[in-house]
Amino acid sequence: MPLDIAIIGAGIAGLTAAVSLRRSGHRVQIYEASAFSGEIGAALNLTPNGVQVLQHLGFDFKRAKAVQMVNWDTVSGIDLGRIACQDLHAAADKFGAPFFAVHRVDLHSELMRLANVSEARGPATGQQADGILLQLASPVTRVDAEEGRIEFADGTVRHADLVVGADGLRSVVRDAVARGAGLAEPIGLVATGQSAFRFLVATEDLQATASGRKLLAWKTPGACLLADTELVDKERHIMWYPCRDGAVQNFVGIHPSLDTSEADAAPDVQAQMLRQFGHFDADVVQILRDAKDTKCWPLFSMKPLSSWTFGKAVLIGDAAHPMLPFGGQGSNQAIEDGGVLGRVLAGVQDATGLPQRLELFDKLRVRRASRIQILSSVRANNEHLVQDQIAQYMEPGVPLPNSFLGRLVHDARFDALAHCEEALRELENAKTVH
Repeated sequence: MPLDIAIIGAGIAGLTAAVSLRRSGHRVQIYEASAFSGEIGAALNLTPNGVQVLQHLGFDFKRAKAVQMVNWDTVSGIDLGRIACQDLHAAADKFGAPFFAVHRVDLHSELMRLANVSEARGPATGQQADGILLQLASPVTRVDAEEGRIEFADGTVRHADLVVGADGLRSVVRDAVARGAGLAEPIGLVATGQSAFRFLVATEDLQATASGRKLLAWKTPGACLLADTELVDKERHIMWYPCRDGAVQNFVGIHPSLDTSEADAAPDVQAQMLRQFGHFDADVVQILRDAKDTKCWPLFSMKPLSSWTFGKAVLIGDAAHPMLPFGGQGSNQAIEDGGVLGRVLAGVQDATGLPQRLELFDKLRVRRASRIQILSSVRANNEHLVQDQIAQYMEPGVPLPNSFLGRLVHDARFDALAHCEEALRELENAKTVH
């Protein structure tokens, strides 16, 4: 009999897991706290490790208007002089798949299509006969990981053979796993002292301005990191890359947070952004002046967890490993989590087979994602600053990622599903021997 699986959260991790688990033959239902199923926000990078999982699930990159990234430039934001360039033209040969940039909304929409999702509001009693039912406006207040019991804000209670916590930074399921496992380490989110500006600009709008035309002519295709080479006491840089078939340009500005939370919440985000990056190249500053609908988000970190599972609950995505944006692996690790979870649970016919497979999931995912979680706290070429922290999460045969190239190889040239298949074969061989 297939398992009844409840996924809490309909973001990238939850939807990827839903597609993968459904393909492994299980009954899946998704519960989303918000009243809408769409993603918000800007674009993100899909690196080969995430791309390979999506390819396996049948993701249509053309439909998602993904733009292939053929290079990764690091330049001075002050004078636009190039500091380093990573050529990604041959990424498919070197890393197993290309690099892409995609808008979150387009990624989310394509995952919804793959999951064959239908939507309803409020916790439901029925199970979708074909495809996956997404229950909107269904905030979860408490989970009993040992019993697979889910309590909703309206008093409704549901049970599942497995509860998948894909409920983000402030995860309710994480609390249940920690409570049940008696995890000693603190699991609270920690303010990093950094924030991120985000905004999108239509390419045609950039082309309509002198500064925009000049910078579009100067910029090479792909991703560009404009580093602050003047004020180097704290991290400050802008990431720029296209999405939506090149029709939209995505900008993210990482910078020190202002001294008070009230300042970061102030309505004049534009003034804050210019205060942080006003000393950059004049044409770049003009783009910042012209930007519309700029948002500012504080960045949080969390110590890696020693385990993501307890009883009938498992964590994935930001619930398991919230990451900072350096390296662009947050979404890719969520995709790896979802793909591997479905594959690990393939062939599990009842709840008695769960503990062993969840233990395998922990073994496959925790140390790898913890290394990347630590790396996400430093930008490219600063990997050496965290190598001592990473060392405790190393595995046999994995080189220490203590340089940008080493990090790129470690993060991107990894086939999570092939790694999973090898582990499953070893598990079956061990059973045969015994």
